[in-house]
Amino acid sequence: MLLAALGFSVMGGTAKALKQSFNAGQLVFWRNSIGLVVLIVSFISNKPKSIGGKTGRLIFRGMMGTLALYTLLYCVLHLPLGTAMSYNLTSALFIALFSFLFFREYEGRRVLVALLIGFAGMLLIYKPSVHLPWYYHLAGLISGVSSAIAYLTVGRLTKFYDTRIIVLSFVLTGVLVPLFFISVRVLFGLPSDDLFFINWRWPEQQEWWLILLLGFSALFGQYFVTKAYGADKAGIVSAIGYANIVFSIFIGMLLGDRFPDWVSLIGIGCIISSGLLISFVKKKRANE
Repeated sequence: MLLAALGFSVMGGTAKALKQSFNAGQLVFWRNSIGLVVLIVSFISNKPKSIGGKTGRLIFRGMMGTLALYTLLYCVLHLPLGTAMSYNLTSALFIALFSFLFFREYEGRRVLVALLIGFAGMLLIYKPSVHLPWYYHLAGLISGVSSAIAYLTVGRLTKFYDTRIIVLSFVLTGVLVPLFFISVRVLFGLPSDDLFFINWRWPEQQEWWLILLLGFSALFGQYFVTKAYGADKAGIVSAIGYANIVFSIFIGMLLGDRFPDWVSLIGIGCIISSGLLISFVKKKRANE
């Protein structure tokens, strides 16, 4: 899980290094294009075996995963890397919240306390960065929410589809959505922006190496997070995953971010503590 956290942090750092050349929408396309090529090779060498029958849910998972990636990369490009990753890892809070609201899975008072701590952490992260536009923070919030919905959907798809098919739903959507918005922009002559209605841009010279690093570090992270959860110690695995924030803070500093002030650090600590508490409570209940 430490390797997975490092992989996702490197992905975020690489995206930040490409900030002057590519916007979030363009990075979504190239990041998923690399993943799509790898998956196609995987399918050729080993055909997937699935029961199927949940196409609508599979498409929904792809859309939520793509929305999460769009907003994560948007935050990475405009916020300190540690802050962007902290927002994304609030998905654990929203998973617990949505599990109760939609599936009536009540985990007890300790999880309720953890949720309150986690949301307090988000407010502390927002406060010292209030000079930044509010929509950057909104994007971070959407990143956490959409990631949570995507993870909840994955948990209900694994019985019907090969893991690679589920990943394909995300990767393929992440290629088609940017192409759709590029086509709409060209057909209707719309102005470009840095998120959806993007300009087409090929990487140039050394940018190809960073694009490849972006795609392969994400695949590296996905591979090792799958291996980690296969160890059947979900509570410990989830807890170690918060190393992502630590890695991201230091990678961000190497790329020019300032070290978080004490208010931001308290907020990040609240989010980590909240996630740890939720993970260990769920682990304890699973063993009962």
